[in-house]
Amino acid sequence: MDRKLLFKILAIVGMTILLLVPLVMIEGQISARGQRQNEVLDDIARTSAGTQTLIGPVVQLRYREQIPELRTGTAGELPVRTVKTIERTLFVAPEMLTIDGKSQVETRQRGIYQARLFHLDASVESRFVVKAPADLPVAEAVLLLGLSDPRGVDNDPEVRINGQIYRFEMDKGTDERRDLSQLSIPLGRLEAGKSYSYAVDFPLQLTGTTQLSIAPVGDTNHIHLVSTWPHPNFGGRFLPRERSVSQGGFDATWEISHLARDFNRALEAGSGEALSVAFIDPVNVYLQAERAVKYGVLFIVLTFAAFFLSEILRRSPIHPLQYLLVGLALAIFFLLLIAFSEHMPFAAAYGLAASACIGLIAWYLAGAFGGWRRGAAFGAGLTGLYGVLYGVLLSEDNALLMGSVLLFIALGVVMLTTRRLDWYSLGQRGLKEPQ
Repeated sequence: MDRKLLFKILAIVGMTILLLVPLVMIEGQISARGQRQNEVLDDIARTSAGTQTLIGPVVQLRYREQIPELRTGTAGELPVRTVKTIERTLFVAPEMLTIDGKSQVETRQRGIYQARLFHLDASVESRFVVKAPADLPVAEAVLLLGLSDPRGVDNDPEVRINGQIYRFEMDKGTDERRDLSQLSIPLGRLEAGKSYSYAVDFPLQLTGTTQLSIAPVGDTNHIHLVSTWPHPNFGGRFLPRERSVSQGGFDATWEISHLARDFNRALEAGSGEALSVAFIDPVNVYLQAERAVKYGVLFIVLTFAAFFLSEILRRSPIHPLQYLLVGLALAIFFLLLIAFSEHMPFAAAYGLAASACIGLIAWYLAGAFGGWRRGAAFGAGLTGLYGVLYGVLLSEDNALLMGSVLLFIALGVVMLTTRRLDWYSLGQRGLKEPQ
């Protein structure tokens, strides 16, 4: 192979590797901006309310159990029988739990960064039948409502229990599940072996950040949520039985029986035994920009391949510095993309950044090649590349398919345009120097 041609190939490979440096730096900048967005979200959550998990209401029976034990003394002393008192709890699920709520979403900004708070206005109804076990001593019953962040409770709800009005207080009792802040109402002492019925209802106004989770603690659970937010993400262990999502918002209904949920797990925050609705941003510009920059190497390789193909077909050498300048322009596109997308919709930012880079490269190549026709041809090819990339970003599920098709088409173009090329003669003659 001609030595000049070999050096040119090595130079192209070296510049491709060199251009990984700015791509990595740009990807790091995107990650830093995304991290800053998360920090702002956490800061807003600290000053208002975080993600909310609602558990309950449930009835808790608190009782003391006396357990005999045998204590051994010092050497030579006889064992002493004593009684140890242990405080225990027993949770009772509601026979029926109904939550009917409507939520509004508020956007708060810190500079160019945003966070979304939801404001839930709900009515909660439940019905309990509590039978104190006959083998237990007298127990104290307490109505509990678990919340991950009680700062988000915007009202002091009037809780109606069997027609009587009560108010929640922060629970001061002993409980093994302290990962949730609990609101409580004492229900009084229960006599062993007797049954008690409680009909409970109250309004609840709750504020949180980004996500609302509800544990279906009832034997039967009917949960209905509506909102004007058009981009919900339904998650958790239970999906809605019925739902409709439109530009005007969403309407979702859950019907969950005790056969489908684990009561003990539902009482534990973070166990996943809950349904959830996340009020997500439909376009995460940092995630999409980070995904886009991963295709930067593919852009550079395809562009350099087109340059090299033009060289060998037209016998018109392109200087390595020209390769480098065009590669840098391709890399800067991703920096422009994240900078513009922080101030305008992602689609507009993508179009503006792509237009700027395509125009710059086409204008530069028109001068380098001595005519607008070849510059416009390369510009048209780059337009197609950017169009394919935008389609990949919009359809994450089809990213592999679209990327594979793009590579196949690129390989097919190279093979078709060089199918009659004598590579041995090219290696012997090399590339002509410009006149």
